[in-house]
Formats: sequence, C-alpha cells, structure tokens
Amino acid sequence: MNQRSWTDDAFLPHERISCSMQIVLQESISLSEFRARLVVTTRRPIYGTSQSSVVARVNDPEWRFEYSRGSSLNHDLDRYDPLTSVLDFYAYLILGYDYDTFSPLGGTPFFDRAQTVADQAEGSGDPGWSSVGTQQTRVQLLSNLRAQRHEPLRRVYYKYHRKGLDRFVQETEAARKTLMEVLRTLRTLRDRLSQSYALNLFFATKNQELTAIFEESDLEGQAQGLLVQMDPSHSSQYNRLAE
Repeated sequence: MNQRSWTDDAFLPHERISCSMQIVLQESISLSEFRARLVVTTRRPIYGTSQSSVVARVNDPEWRFEYSRGSSLNHDLDRYDPLTSVLDFYAYLILGYDYDTFSPLGGTPFFDRAQTVADQAEGSGDPGWSSVGTQQTRVQLLSNLRAQRHEPLRRVYYKYHRKGLDRFVQETEAARKTLMEVLRTLRTLRDRLSQSYALNLFFATKNQELTAIFEESDLEGQAQGLLVQMDPSHSSQYNRLAE
C-alpha cells in the first residue's frame, strides 16, 4: 500500500498522509482463514505547529479473510477479494477524509472510488459490506459520507481544520470563534441526523481535541453546554470545561 500511487496528484515524501491500519487477529478459523478487527486512523498536520490532528479513527469490528503465507496481494478494483478489497476501501476512505479537510467536499472522488469497491463486495455475504440493519458497518459509513444530507458535515471538516486548527497558533481567538460556529452547525445537524454513524464518528474522534481547544477560554462554558447536548456519551470529557 505504501508503494502505490493512490491519486494522480503529485506529493513530496513529507506530504504523504500519516495514517495507520491496526489489524487485531481474533480467531484462526483454519490454517488460511482468519477473523480480525481493524482500526484505521488518519491524521493531518496542524499548520504552524509540529502537531497533528486525528481526522478519523474507525473501528471495524468484523473482518473475515483468507491468506496463505507467500500469497501476493493485488490491487484490482474490478474484482472483489475479502482481504485486499477492505484495504482498498479504507485507502480511499482515508484519502476522502484528508482531501475534505483541505477543500470543501474535496474528498468526493475518493469516496466514489470506495463505493466502487463496495459495489464489487455487494452480495458477497462477508461481514461489513451490508447496509441492512442497525450495526454500524463500513458501507453505512460510506453511505453517510456520500449522502447529500451529510454534505454540511463534510464541509465542517474543512472549516474545522483549515479555518480553525490551522489558524489556532497565530489567531487563537478568531480560530476559537470559527470553531464555535462549527459547534453550532453540528448542533443543527445532530437534530437532523440523530442516528448518523458519520456524525457519531466525528465526536468519537474529536472529543478530547475539542475539550483542549476551548479549555480555559472565554467560550468554554458555551462549548461545554453544546458538546454535552450533542454528544452525551463523552460528557465526562466535556465536563472538564466546567471545572
């Protein structure tokens, strides 16, 4: 995966996306068949600092594939493979998220390519590829990201990172005000998208960072109220803003 050019854009080595895929093997079904959990994390730099921001962290709990030692892993968007198709899918998902942080809806071509992978997997019966049911699957996440009603959430990623975090060092108060606008947008979205996997993932990824952004600022009370209202599952984290 590291040696493949996943886009037509030219990048310098230090511009490559910082990401990881942690594969946790849970069961050896046979000598060549495995059940695993996959944790995908993607980061982007915060300009003007040496720090980075986690853009998304996806926990994919159910992945089954076959692999024999010495087998070659090939990239082929025209053929479904239980192992490489999942890797391809998340490569494009990572690109989509990253490009969305640098331009509004910039990740659309990559989410579309991820959909091509998902279309090949449709009907395989393998876990994670079904959009039916209440379980949060990779297909449901992609469906959220490609749905028109989720466009405001995708635009949040640009405003949050490019207009907020990237300005934070040099224009701290202005950046905080921008990020407060982001929270108000998210509150409106929460009312409309109460069961959204993509929106839940935003808060699961960003709750600690959001707390740090508003801590010891004039806006911490307002931020705490909004965050607890939108994301009660992380209220203990946000309540640090009221201490």
